[in-house]
Amino acid sequence: MRSIYLAFVLLGLFWGSNFIYMKWASVLITPAQITLLRVFFGFLPLAVVALQRGVIRREQIRHLPHFLVMAVLATAFYYFAIAEGTVRLPSGIAGVLGGSISLFTTLATLLFLRTERPNALMLAGVVTGFAGIVLIARPWERTDGSIDIDGVLWMLAATSILGLSYVYVRRFLSPHELPPLALATWQTGLALLVLLAVTDRTGITAILGDWHAAAGVAIGLGILGTGMAFLIYYYLLQELGAVAASGATYITPNVALLIGWAAGETVGTLEIAAIILVLTSIAMLQIGRQRALRETRR
Repeated sequence: MRSIYLAFVLLGLFWGSNFIYMKWASVLITPAQITLLRVFFGFLPLAVVALQRGVIRREQIRHLPHFLVMAVLATAFYYFAIAEGTVRLPSGIAGVLGGSISLFTTLATLLFLRTERPNALMLAGVVTGFAGIVLIARPWERTDGSIDIDGVLWMLAATSILGLSYVYVRRFLSPHELPPLALATWQTGLALLVLLAVTDRTGITAILGDWHAAAGVAIGLGILGTGMAFLIYYYLLQELGAVAASGATYITPNVALLIGWAAGETVGTLEIAAIILVLTSIAMLQIGRQRALRETRR
């Protein structure tokens, strides 16, 4: 049990620290280049473990169109949108918005999966989460430039596309009972090929001029924040189940905020109120989903 708790905490730390690594790198290279390096270094540990365990098989090639959809949307576009949003926002705020994945996953599930019915707590969680997002975006203050609305929109685009990808997996890949590690390896590997084809790599070596930023992208963002995070998440899925494993989203925004605060970012009253609302919405959605599952089993 101690190893499970350690894995849970590590996952929250890895995810929560991703945003400051992107901020460091954005001074030297573009968001698209950050995304390319992240996927490259994230793919390496996944490929090694997948090959060692023999989860990549020839018959999986027939699912290639679905793998490609996931690679383009849930990996390449998702990580690119996260990088674009983080460049425009304080890393702590970006971390809070990035932690709203469960909000959009719930929305997508309720809209497109008829098998899952919402309860009052889940609907209240959705409303609470959007209230927190509005407090962060503060559209009524758009003229003073305190929060970049484009950054907020990029972050919401990322989390919403990930929510939709959950529905896509449920409909087109889950029935085939593929090993999660195999899906993650195909997904990141194909995303890497796509990014290599479309990313302008001019000036990407500028990241080597700052070892701090280079290590952050390669080790922190890529190997730990992507590759190892995938492996830990799948370990928790096996040990605890999906609902409990996704509880790492409680830790992620808090880690991102603490790191941002330590780096000198300002966290005001509105930001704190927004954070409370977003975290409360995550808790309401998790509890509501657990209740829905219990009622379904009766």
